[in-house]
Amino acid sequence: MLNALMGEKLAIVSPKVQTTRHRIKGILNEKDYQIIFSDTPGIIEPRYKLHEKMMQAVRSSLEDADLALLLVDIRDDWEENDRLFQALRLQSAGILVLNKCDGVPAERIKEAKAFFADKPYCRGNEPISISALKKSNISDLLQTVVTLMPEGQPFFEGDDLTDLPTKFFVGELIREKIFLFYGDEIPYQATVLVQEFTEKTTLTKIRADIIVQRETQKGIILGEGGKMIQKLGSAARKDIEEFISRKVFLELFVKVRPKWRDTDIFLKEYGYN
Repeated sequence: MLNALMGEKLAIVSPKVQTTRHRIKGILNEKDYQIIFSDTPGIIEPRYKLHEKMMQAVRSSLEDADLALLLVDIRDDWEENDRLFQALRLQSAGILVLNKCDGVPAERIKEAKAFFADKPYCRGNEPISISALKKSNISDLLQTVVTLMPEGQPFFEGDDLTDLPTKFFVGELIREKIFLFYGDEIPYQATVLVQEFTEKTTLTKIRADIIVQRETQKGIILGEGGKMIQKLGSAARKDIEEFISRKVFLELFVKVRPKWRDTDIFLKEYGYN
């Protein structure tokens, strides 16, 4: 949804849940307004220190938000989503956004809107149905957001799309390919650390480490004869080149760091502050 609202790819996308680990700010600058969108991790029950960091990102976003967009996959369990949203105890106004409504019968969308319409976190705002993939109803959602936002001075000057460095998005694009090419275990136990980002005359040289927890996972990432990491690197390089509009030389290495998801020093080094 962040990508659809911004018209640019800032958040990586995967069919797997819990893909987002960081708070990602998108700065939308238009003639009459500036809106800062914060994409956060999904709400989960923490099992590791990494999860605790992710939930801290959610809480910090809610604390300084003027408006909360509560995103629901219309095919999910509405009761479960309702319990999660009730537990947030929102201080700001909220809009319930029903996503993935393309191909869903109109009656089902109507039922979902009726279910969420009177919930306290909606603050009387009518639920909105969208398809982020098809970009349907995105303009209506944006106009609703604009009408509910308080007036104020811009937080950011210039035309920057985000306050995060390019290196962050490079690491995320590599991590996206890990979610794409590997099974359920690897993506959740892996992270990416960009060690070098050097802009040369004709290209940008990037060196990144893929961090995993066990030697067996390292072997899976590499694949037989290094075929899998070559496939991963090729796909990531193409996306990075499109993102930074330059030719890229990409080197990937795999390192094993046992229990990195529960180790403060590793979490800090890998950007989970």
